[in-house]
Amino acid sequence: MGTSAPRLDILAPLSGWLVPLDSVPDPVFAGKMVGDGISLDPTSGSLLAPVSGVVSNLHPAHHALTITTAEGVEVMVHVGIDTVMLKGEGFFPLIEQGQQVSAGQPVIDFDLDLVGRKAASLLTQIIITNGETVARMQPATGMVDAGKNVVLSLQLANGKDVLQVVVGEPQLSADITIGNPAGLHARPAAVFASKAKSFGSDIQLLLDGKEANAKSVVAIMGLATKFGDKVRVRAQGDDAAVAIAELTQLLNDRCGEKADEAPLAPAAAPAAAQQQDSDTQLAGVGASPGIAIGRIVHHRLQEFDVPEQGKGANVEQQAFARATEEAAAQLDLVKAQLTDPAKQAILSMHQELLQDPDLLAQTYTGLADGKSAAWSWRAAFSAYSARLEAQDNALLRERANDIRDVGRRVLALLAGVKQASLELPAGSILIAEDLAPSDTASLDPSKVMGFCTRTGGATSHVAILARSLGIPAICGISQSALKLPEGLQVILNGNEGTLAIAPTAEDLAAAEQEIARLAERRAAEAKSSMQPAATSDGVRIDVVANIRNAADAREAVAKGAEGVGLLRSEFLFDNRDTAPTEQEQAAEYCAVAEALGKDRPLVVRTLDVGGDKPLSYLPLPKEDNPFLGLRGIRVSLDRPDLLRTQLRAILQAAPLTKLHIMFPMVASLEELRAAKAILAEEQAAAGAADVKVGIMVEVPSAAVLAARFAPEVDFFSIGTNDLTQYVLAMDRGHPQLAKQADALHPAVLAMIALTCEGARAHGKWVGVCGGLASDERAAPLLVGIGVTELSASTPAVASVKATLSRWSLAECQQLAKEVLALSTATDVRHYLNQHAR
Repeated sequence: MGTSAPRLDILAPLSGWLVPLDSVPDPVFAGKMVGDGISLDPTSGSLLAPVSGVVSNLHPAHHALTITTAEGVEVMVHVGIDTVMLKGEGFFPLIEQGQQVSAGQPVIDFDLDLVGRKAASLLTQIIITNGETVARMQPATGMVDAGKNVVLSLQLANGKDVLQVVVGEPQLSADITIGNPAGLHARPAAVFASKAKSFGSDIQLLLDGKEANAKSVVAIMGLATKFGDKVRVRAQGDDAAVAIAELTQLLNDRCGEKADEAPLAPAAAPAAAQQQDSDTQLAGVGASPGIAIGRIVHHRLQEFDVPEQGKGANVEQQAFARATEEAAAQLDLVKAQLTDPAKQAILSMHQELLQDPDLLAQTYTGLADGKSAAWSWRAAFSAYSARLEAQDNALLRERANDIRDVGRRVLALLAGVKQASLELPAGSILIAEDLAPSDTASLDPSKVMGFCTRTGGATSHVAILARSLGIPAICGISQSALKLPEGLQVILNGNEGTLAIAPTAEDLAAAEQEIARLAERRAAEAKSSMQPAATSDGVRIDVVANIRNAADAREAVAKGAEGVGLLRSEFLFDNRDTAPTEQEQAAEYCAVAEALGKDRPLVVRTLDVGGDKPLSYLPLPKEDNPFLGLRGIRVSLDRPDLLRTQLRAILQAAPLTKLHIMFPMVASLEELRAAKAILAEEQAAAGAADVKVGIMVEVPSAAVLAARFAPEVDFFSIGTNDLTQYVLAMDRGHPQLAKQADALHPAVLAMIALTCEGARAHGKWVGVCGGLASDERAAPLLVGIGVTELSASTPAVASVKATLSRWSLAECQQLAKEVLALSTATDVRHYLNQHAR
């Protein structure tokens, strides 16, 4: 005769109304990722133990606990939704983890009113987290009294089997150090959340007693992580181990973010602007350089009138789903019109926010309470943007604008209102309290001369987009700007961060004259850009371009570049899961060579990555200071298989152009010789003899020892960006030191002079491929020091060539002599400005 399966009754931990779990406005609970069970809308504030057993887990925020029964059943009670964000506020535990409790015993008291006001929802989940111990579950319905009524009746699996079940505990990673310079801000948070969503397990990101839903961008940003913070990943579910391993690696790889992609945290608030308000000008933070004259056009955000009460949960849910889908489609259309990857990345992050589980959870809570979709969504995104604005991290405060931007896009669709497009008259200076990043991306530079916003800073997405569009802009402008009369003529100076609000006729004339002079000069330079670059006395200087691909090469040639002085090969290795094959690389290098032709030089820099510029498929050890660790040629020598593959691919372009190969971050002759030995072997195998070999001069040792390097190379190319930070011991990405990390510092100029002197002694040429080569004021100075090749950004090629044509070699040399005697970067810049032609 068989034995009936054991049963277990779960008592109501609170009084209230029972709600099916799949209707809970939280995809983790509704999707039963944690386990199956029931939800309860409480009317009491003292949580009772639903079963007898041991408190196997008490959350640090005291809003949730798990009790393991003698039968091995794990019963979790989670008070409210998003209550973890309260960080324990309003919760008062009456027991400790590991304590034995009896069914009906009070375990947690909480302030029902406070938690109800501050949490997304009071809906409380009663979950069986190890469902394999249960053969059948029967949930109750209706109103229940705490400790008296049964909410779940369980028919357990065979008792013997139950005893064999190992109680599943959450798995926890080791400490992981956040390597992102700005912490897990919007873009890396979106990457991490997207990866976490691919796992079925419940996953949390832990930081100093706080935790966040790892599948939520806003929750991750809400942790306000900083560079160097120690975090851990906790996962519970069938794929927990795999999830922890892959998410740990993703964090170690900085979620794919490179050091130069990370936005800088503002060094100071807008109020600390150097300029001050006066009767004639208002001050802010220069966010995008340039000068513009125009008339003020105010842009005020639309107000949406939305009903509070909904038309039924199903109707509102369907409306909300349609609105988010349409919003995503709108963003796809905007992205398709953009060519700048940085702008596309911002809008991709906006699309990720549309699927954010925490935003969706709070919205669905409103729907469950009978609110309309528009009302619920507005409450959700407003609460989260306000939460980010309250953070100490200035970068996260600025990301609140992105949440509002996405929020208003969906809200307009729900309200049936077409968002007002920024169709502005020509000659507009746009003034706004706030400007949505998606709106900024669609501004027409031919009509919008410039814009000012009350909020934001130089690191905001609005500022980034303004610079990419070439529109002068000021962020953090004085509140008084919002009260300026429509149509008022003003002068916007994005360089200084000032808005002249009462310009005199003389001011306007001077500004117009300067703008016209620059425009006329640029037009003339463009017309003569195809002429060979030379000084006024006919000394040839190669003016070439820095590029990434064949399209860049064609554009550079069309704008007067005489070749390529730096092909950044990293573009082939970025944004992929595996290293490119030899065939893939060869196709790209040959395409660039064909775009240049046989008579123009092509300088290819080998792979320049490292601890500060990681690749997901190239694991590198964690380093305390990646700028002084495995970078550039050191990585290639550590992975000679990658270097050999790349060199074989590069050499296939040799018959198509004047090929030069350049090794990055070389600091010693030993590194150079090791790299050359590998190249020599590959050259011999390929039969490619006529290839020039050079090094990047980026560290002081290479400059100081230039005379010893010179016999073993064909050329030098100075990377002034890295050279500056290594000479001055200043991170060029540091928010406070960036302005001081000036390539025109006398110490950096001395290193350039040392390099030229060492090269000249052995008849070798020196180029500059860093940012200084694109500064037309510096061009005659560099030529005077001894540089004979300038590799500039494509837009700067024409102006650099034109500037050189106004100076003789003797005049350049005299300028260099005088500048090298100066003592500060400020003195150098002032001197160059005074002598500009």
